[in-house]
Parts: sequence; structure tokens; C-alpha cells
Amino acid sequence: MKKFICLHGHFYQPPRENPWTGEVDAEVSAAPFRDWNERISKECYEANAHAAIPDPKGGTAERVSNFEAMSFDIGPTLFSWMKAKDPVTYRAILDADKKSLLERNGHGNAIAQCYNHLIMPLASRRDKTTQVIWGIKDFEFHYKRKPEGMWLPETAVDRETLSVLVEQGIRYTILSPHQASRVRHLGFGSRWKSIHHESIDTRQAYRIVLEQGHQFHLFFYDAPLSRAIAFGGLLNDGDTFAHQLLGAFGGRQDRPQLVSTATDGETFGHHHRFGEMALAYAVKKIEKEGAAHLTNYGEFLSRQGSFWEVDIHERTSWSCAHGIERWRSDCGCHIHHKEEWNQTWRQALRESFDFLKRIVDTIFDSQGGVLLKDPWEARNNYIELMLEDNIESRAMFLRKHAKKHDSHEATKIWDLLEAEKLSLFMYTSCGWFFDELSGIEPLIVMRFAARVIERIRLYAPHEFESTFFSILKGAKSNLPEQGTGEDIFKRNIHGF
Repeated sequence: MKKFICLHGHFYQPPRENPWTGEVDAEVSAAPFRDWNERISKECYEANAHAAIPDPKGGTAERVSNFEAMSFDIGPTLFSWMKAKDPVTYRAILDADKKSLLERNGHGNAIAQCYNHLIMPLASRRDKTTQVIWGIKDFEFHYKRKPEGMWLPETAVDRETLSVLVEQGIRYTILSPHQASRVRHLGFGSRWKSIHHESIDTRQAYRIVLEQGHQFHLFFYDAPLSRAIAFGGLLNDGDTFAHQLLGAFGGRQDRPQLVSTATDGETFGHHHRFGEMALAYAVKKIEKEGAAHLTNYGEFLSRQGSFWEVDIHERTSWSCAHGIERWRSDCGCHIHHKEEWNQTWRQALRESFDFLKRIVDTIFDSQGGVLLKDPWEARNNYIELMLEDNIESRAMFLRKHAKKHDSHEATKIWDLLEAEKLSLFMYTSCGWFFDELSGIEPLIVMRFAARVIERIRLYAPHEFESTFFSILKGAKSNLPEQGTGEDIFKRNIHGF
């Protein structure tokens, strides 16, 4: 078999938990469901775990798990919510990954994800490392195996991020074809060829040479086909979907080819009603006809290897035509076009958070250094408590990381570690993605910032809050009645 198909779904929701209660608050906009996690889980995650394949009479011929057929990543904070609130779907996804290991020569369909979906090129190397370590340890906790690949939020990439992935044992990630800058065949004397827009051949694996000669693998998804799935109505008919997938192979038959697509996982059932049924039908049709082998990236890489070297455009992403500006400036990217609106608020929101992050990191480094043997190693290992927080695990954590153990110092250690965690959470990408400062997504990240402030008040300079709000005040809502970022923050968050 020389024809392979890999369909990747990036399943993700922002961490919606109230940072004071640890629970997701009721969200009226998600009606008739209690909150958006619950609604999307029903429409998408549960639907894909038990997708219906229709019979000719309009009934259900059988139900299948799309997670057994597709490559996928699930946001760590979302998967922890699912474990607690939708355990049947959670277990079905784990079972699907186990089955894929058996069917794909030990290469599971699930890959990891950077922990809370911040834009990696905008993070420091230390924060990048924590995000990757947390993502790996979360994956191992749920799937009971090591991940081969890791999804980068918004496929936002730079070479430093790839180097961090290599350091932590990750083998590959998936990018948009427009993120490739040049290619050359492996071998002495081979010349680089520039790549224009999306012209790279996406039907094979590539490798990139990084710091100290380390090598990492990259896959580039078929952009036109992926756009047709997400936005072009390809999920309206399962037969058409299967036909388009099989028609994406090139004319050359002398080497293996991979047709690879990548979309938001929520495309299948939430963004497109019954999209999970079209996916299940297309997969079944392809399997029945035997026209191509359904695979995942790890299996394809182990079978076929990579014989081309690639370089990337640094600080780019799949959802911003201006690189990564969508998460820090008024670059022109928006969801709904309103001529009188702008997104200049993005810059002030990020700058206020950057100020707060510097305060948190300075306190953690200096005061945490007095209490902890290695504060940054302790932060990397804090994921252990985020996954299983109880008296015994806290005691074990302190024995491993604290210089000495007394209740007063333990309280401060928890304050500082939680402030570090929340200071990463406040950079969750959704906070900048949409059009309006007073929307639900910026409010989510503002709540994390508020909880950071509460955690460090006892340890921070007295004037830090007023400085934070003076910067945030520079963010202006497009709705005059909403006012500034400071107004929105204080109006929506009790105690400020």
C-alpha cells in the first residue's frame, strides 16, 4: 500500500474553571446546556466517540468511534474536565487510543498538546519548557504512555519551541504549509528551494535541523482540503468527503504518499452539525474499498521515514496572516467584519499581563528560591498536584522540593506556585483571538489575572496593582458602554 490518509482533529476548549472555585460557572449563552463545555461535549466529543453511520432507510446501521480512525489531540484542561464531568466519553477516547496502538504497530492516534494553549513564540524559553513538560506529564497521566507528537497551539512556531520539543523527547508536530520557507533533499550538495505560500508537497514527512544538530520531524497538512472540511461544506456529504480525500493523491505512484488534513476537532459535530457522521461514513467507505490505508503520523513516520529537510518561517501560525500578531496587536484579523471596530485593545491587554508576569516571576525566583531547592524545577513538577491534589501528594511534593517543612512556609509555597500556574493560564490564546474586549474569552483570562493578583498581594510591591490597571486602562472596548479594560475587569470580577 502506497496511499495513506491521516485526518487530524485538534480538540480544545479554554480552561473555563472559575479560579476561585475550580468549577465551570453556568453560562447562559450555552443554553439549553449548563455551560459551553457541557454543550460541546454533547455535540462533538460524545458524538465522535459514538458516531452513527446511517443505513439506506435513514436509520442507524452502526455506531463507531471516530477517535479510532483519526489522529487527535485533546487540550489537557479540557480532558481533565471530561474525566470528571463526562467520564463515559473520556473512557471511550482512552479505549480508542488503546485500540489504535494495536492496529497501527504501536503508534497511538492521540498526541499531546502544550498545556493551556498559549502562543509559544510569545513565551520565554522557560515558560515554553514548562508548557511542554506539563503537556507531556498530563498525557502520560491519562493515556499511560509517552506521546510521540505534540500539537502547538494555533500551530504557532519558532525554532526555539521546536528545540524545546526535541529536548523533552517529542518526535514531530503538524504545521500549515504556508509555514514552510524552503526545502532540500537530504544528501551532500543538495540545494535549498524556496517555498512560496502553500506550494510545499504535503504528502510526505520532513525533518528540520535545530540547535546542536538535533533533528525533529514536521508534517504539513493539505490546506485546501482542510479548509474545505472546516469551511467549504465538505462535511455535508460523506461520499463527497471520501471522494475528495482519495482524489488528493498526486500522479506519482512510485513512492508512498500521505494525504493529511488538520482542523479543529469541534468541526465534526459542533461547528458542523452531523459532521461526525460524515467523517464516520467517509472512513468506513475508504476502509471498505481498500483504496488507502488510514494511519496516524507516528505510524507513517516509522514506516516511511523522511528524506527531505525543511526550514520554517519563524513566529507564524495557522490562523493569522500576519504571523502571531493576532495575539498582541490590531493586525486586521477578526471574526466578524465591523468597520467601526478595531482590536487595538489586544496590545494593552497583553502589556498589562506582561507586567504582571514579570512581577510574579521576580517574586517566585527570589522568594521561592529561599523556600524551594530549585523553584523552576518545582514549577515544572507542579503538574503532579494539578492532576492529583490531595494531602498525601502535597506532603510528598514538599518533601521533594521544599528546603524545610513548616505550615507557614508551605502556605507561601502554594501561593507562589499557584500564581505561576495562573500567570500562564492568563495567556490562553482565546483571550486575544476574537473581536471584542468585553467578550467571554477576554473575561476568562482576566479572571486568571485577578486570581494571580490575590495570590501575590502579600509578597509584591504595594504599587503593582495600580500600575497593572493603568496599563490595562489603555485597552478600549468597541462598545462605548463597556469602557476600558480596567472598567470591564472591575465590573465583572468581585473584589476589584
